[in-house]
Amino acid sequence: MKKLLLIFSTLGVVGLTESCKMKNTDAVVEGGAASKVYVAPGKYDEFYNFVSGGFSGQVSVYGLPSGRLLKVIPVFSVNPENGYGYSEETKPMLTTTAGFVPWDDQHHLEISQTNGEQDGRWLFANANNTPRVARLDLTTFKTAEILEIPNSAGNHSSPFITENTEYVVAGTRFSIPIKNEDVPITSFKQNFKSVASFISVDKTTGNMHIAFQIALPGMSLDLSHSGKGPSSGWFFFSTYNTEQANTLLEVNASQKDKDFIVAVNWKKAEEYVKSGKGTKMKTKYYHNTWNEDTHSATSKVEDEVIMLDPSELKDMIYMIPCPKSPHGCDVDPSGEYIVGSGKLAALIPVFSFTKFTKAIADKNFEGDYYGIPVVKYEAALHGEVQKPGLGPLHTEFDGKGNAYTSFFLSSEIVKWSIKDVKVLDRVPTYYSIGHLCIPGGDTKKPWGKYVIAYNKITKDRYLPTGPELPQAAQLYDISGDKMQLLLDFPTIGEPHYAQAIPASVIKDKIAKIYDINKNHNPYVSMGEKATKVVRNGNRVDVYMTAIRSHLTPDNIEGVFLGDEIYFHVTNLEQDWDVPHGFAVKGANTAELLIMPGETCTLKFVPDRVGMFPFYCTDFCSALHQEMQGYLRVSAKGSNVPLKYGTGSSVAASDSGAAK
Repeated sequence: MKKLLLIFSTLGVVGLTESCKMKNTDAVVEGGAASKVYVAPGKYDEFYNFVSGGFSGQVSVYGLPSGRLLKVIPVFSVNPENGYGYSEETKPMLTTTAGFVPWDDQHHLEISQTNGEQDGRWLFANANNTPRVARLDLTTFKTAEILEIPNSAGNHSSPFITENTEYVVAGTRFSIPIKNEDVPITSFKQNFKSVASFISVDKTTGNMHIAFQIALPGMSLDLSHSGKGPSSGWFFFSTYNTEQANTLLEVNASQKDKDFIVAVNWKKAEEYVKSGKGTKMKTKYYHNTWNEDTHSATSKVEDEVIMLDPSELKDMIYMIPCPKSPHGCDVDPSGEYIVGSGKLAALIPVFSFTKFTKAIADKNFEGDYYGIPVVKYEAALHGEVQKPGLGPLHTEFDGKGNAYTSFFLSSEIVKWSIKDVKVLDRVPTYYSIGHLCIPGGDTKKPWGKYVIAYNKITKDRYLPTGPELPQAAQLYDISGDKMQLLLDFPTIGEPHYAQAIPASVIKDKIAKIYDINKNHNPYVSMGEKATKVVRNGNRVDVYMTAIRSHLTPDNIEGVFLGDEIYFHVTNLEQDWDVPHGFAVKGANTAELLIMPGETCTLKFVPDRVGMFPFYCTDFCSALHQEMQGYLRVSAKGSNVPLKYGTGSSVAASDSGAAK
């Protein structure tokens, strides 16, 4: 295995070196490609493409086939563009047991499903660094909920869902001791565990709750997918480092020729939970939810999970041997075939669910792994795709009996037949493709038409931008027998996995405004006459409104050094796409971006006396530049009464001057 690893590493270097010197790469795009991706002015793209932001921590949204960036949705990182994580209302969304975490690593996405088909209600996203799962509302394109995952370290293997979105499933990348106790690292095999979390999703509200966790032997869980059809009720994880190495994994986790696919009978796990077979475990984790009525988030501390032990509950989990270090575990639209792509294997194994369950019934095992039965490889195998390429990673399906696999080392997408495991076509990618995406490609009914490659390296594809070049995606037409490259387009962050869905499923449900009559934020100003400035000790609350083209109040005096000023800005507009911005000169925080009918709060603590202008940051009208005001900050103890006003209207606050 060490020799095989060295060969693949060398091939990777050679392949990358050669690929970066490829000539006439423009000729790869055939004639007519431009017309297939052209979206005329005023016309809409056919698909939404939701792309993970990697180290940006956010989710980006592109239109397909144009590749145009439509929006960046803040999820796990603060976002100065709209004040996410800076406004008082959004700060609780980023609260964890580690405190306020302003950044995370966002890797994978999943659109909610009904009957195994995309329904376009919610998008789930994972945080890898500080283990969390988020739910995004696809009517508002906002993060609606973030749930921290206890007993986990490195939430890479998530957020993959069951076919009716009963559960979002998350597996840990880094095995750690349960409760993260202080033990020697050398006790890895005795004390370290990998935990799979099953998070229930309310069918109506989408609210998440950790239903149960499963404590697996110490190893690294990787990408996973739910069963469907005949395999409904099962969930399949890929895993690596079954050697349980804790140092130099590049060598020490590559001793065996196979790792495993972990098959979880989650229906059986549900039965065990209902019958009280799980162990209640005290822990601590945060559950953060966004309330659209109050336009604000709240954090709740949860203190318990139910843990299941497969060494005691014997018929809940089984292992299928899989060629070394599989990155993906993918289930075809029929639910019969399970694909496990070993990164260090020169083939792709395809397993049959029917054969797998027969092997269990016949007890056709080759032993066990920490008490978990291991099904014989040949007993579960449907077939092997021979010589498909180098470094297989991830597979999706077109719904026509074909699979498409990304190959990192040989920089290509390979199309192959599921039934007879024969290679049908291959196209180069530029370069070092990671994941790929077919719209609906992991569901019962893929939308097909395109496959999108998300590449790690883009040498010679774009204008140089310093030591780091743009991250990138490439769009291929798969409507015919042969794949055709249509378009390159840059992406934000480092794109990992992505999901795409027809725009028609979502676009007519999109919220255009927030009904101001349903705004129940405690600091809302329902009209300019309701604005005011109120002092309570050294706290000053400014109830402000924004409308084209002025702020009310726009002059405020009687504020002193040492005060904490809270600007609660309500956007009075009730017109689509008329947000207002708000910023204070000298504030050491971001702006606010307030949607029509919404209220947002910016906290400002002045560190000097003087005049502090504030203004609208979002160009909203021809008189946008005139949309401004002044905050006067005086020395503490000054005899300046608290007063505020707009235009000729200047009123003393009911609270009077500060004392």
